[in-house]
Amino acid sequence: MQQTAETLWKELLAGPGERRQELLDAVERLVLTSTAPATVSFGTSGWRGELGTEFTLRNVQVVAEAIVQLYREADKELLRALGVKDFADFAERGLLLGHDNRFMGPRFAAVVAGVFRRHGVRVVYAGEASTPEYSAGIETMKMACAINLTPSHNPANYSGFKFNPADGGPAGPEITNRITELANARMPWHQYVEDGPYEGETVDLKKVYAKFIESKKTIDIDLVRKFAASGDVAIVVDYVHGSTRGRPRAVLGPDAKLTELRTGTDVLFGGIAPEPSEANMAGVVAELAKRTEKFKVGVIFDPDGDRIRLTDGTRQITMNHFGAMVFHYFHTRRGFRGVLAKSVATSDFGNAIADKLGVKICETSVGFKNFRPWLLPGANPMAVAAFEESDGISGWNNTLEKDAQFGLLCALEIVARTGKNLGEYLDDLQAEFGAFYPERSGFAVDKSLVGAPLKAKVKAIGEKLAVGQEVPVGSGSKKIAKIITLDGVKVVFEDKSWLLVRPSGTEPKVRIYAECRMESEKDAMFAAAKALFDNA
Repeated sequence: MQQTAETLWKELLAGPGERRQELLDAVERLVLTSTAPATVSFGTSGWRGELGTEFTLRNVQVVAEAIVQLYREADKELLRALGVKDFADFAERGLLLGHDNRFMGPRFAAVVAGVFRRHGVRVVYAGEASTPEYSAGIETMKMACAINLTPSHNPANYSGFKFNPADGGPAGPEITNRITELANARMPWHQYVEDGPYEGETVDLKKVYAKFIESKKTIDIDLVRKFAASGDVAIVVDYVHGSTRGRPRAVLGPDAKLTELRTGTDVLFGGIAPEPSEANMAGVVAELAKRTEKFKVGVIFDPDGDRIRLTDGTRQITMNHFGAMVFHYFHTRRGFRGVLAKSVATSDFGNAIADKLGVKICETSVGFKNFRPWLLPGANPMAVAAFEESDGISGWNNTLEKDAQFGLLCALEIVARTGKNLGEYLDDLQAEFGAFYPERSGFAVDKSLVGAPLKAKVKAIGEKLAVGQEVPVGSGSKKIAKIITLDGVKVVFEDKSWLLVRPSGTEPKVRIYAECRMESEKDAMFAAAKALFDNA
């Protein structure tokens, strides 16, 4: 009996040994031949599915056809959101297409290219590239849109389909909801059309992105390149076998003192979940421990280059702190004047800095798409920095997408100009603005609660609470200073600690975010958040 893709992947991810290629060949056959329809859910970060189960050549072709249909049928309002005049304008400007370096990326790209070219739409193929490069490429090359076949940091058994309209940012719900509707309507009856390998217009997005960074002048690229080539700095970058490999050197130049880890092709990512986690950072930390240079900058990227985690060898620095550091640096050292944009689940360390500097704070729901108003070219006000706790950052005059390469360049410029390692700079800011200790956790709930029931239960938390009310935390209590219901329920206490309870939109889980003023409060804050949910 033929195995399903799900069982094949279970064995592959468990450590296939000698059967690795045999199992991958079996998955490939399912990707090529399966006609089983999938239910498409196309959100801000696109559609993701298991290779061979939902994500097959046929089903990818369905979604590509749905996007072409979207442009053909778009009314004036939708055309405005897409950033094109009409279908003819879309076809002439065309599609920027590529993939990360997951299993069968080029084959999926050929299928998408075939759909668009059959409809008379120009296609420019980038091959393997990272998410921020597509955003920069759309703007620089004046393309109508981009499709990047990637599931970002999902495990190796997944692939994905990201779509960016003409502004280069994540697609909004007015676009993604329509793609979802059209794809699911077509899914039951679509007849797959065979396509050969892609032959047509190509582009090297590494070069496009490097010119984009130079032209924007947000990064002092001459300073950064000179510093990166000096003998004073050790730069270690871990690509986790992702599509960011080789990208930093294209920007920093051939003389950069750059040590690169996990650069090879491995569609199983060495058997790990390829995300910029504390555990996955171990190789960077170990490499920096060997180095004797005065300055040390270590980073890890996720496979499609939209998430980053940093270290100076002495501590790991998450986006909760690093985003605030970038904001402070750009405001005080570079004189950028604008707003601080951050998600409601992100540390208030940036808020404390912005408040003292007299800068407006724009706090949004979770999701990088929500930063669009302050990241668009010519935005007034513009975001000095825009970041969220899930490792994503952009900023002043940069891409509308999360951009890990931008994060690395910011880190190098901060160290180069201040003469301080990242940990030292963070120590200075904490001494001036206070220490904040962000954490996150969560718990599973019954499957019957997924969707509207779970949202209603979380909403009830906010309805039971009031400003001035005491909430039990550990052996004491904290008084509520503010309640924010922008995305879930965020309870801010008078000591500026807070907790946030958010429902997962797709899983039977509740997300808990907490920020303490003392590290020892973490468990008590999580317990308090769980009690609020249980009693709602």
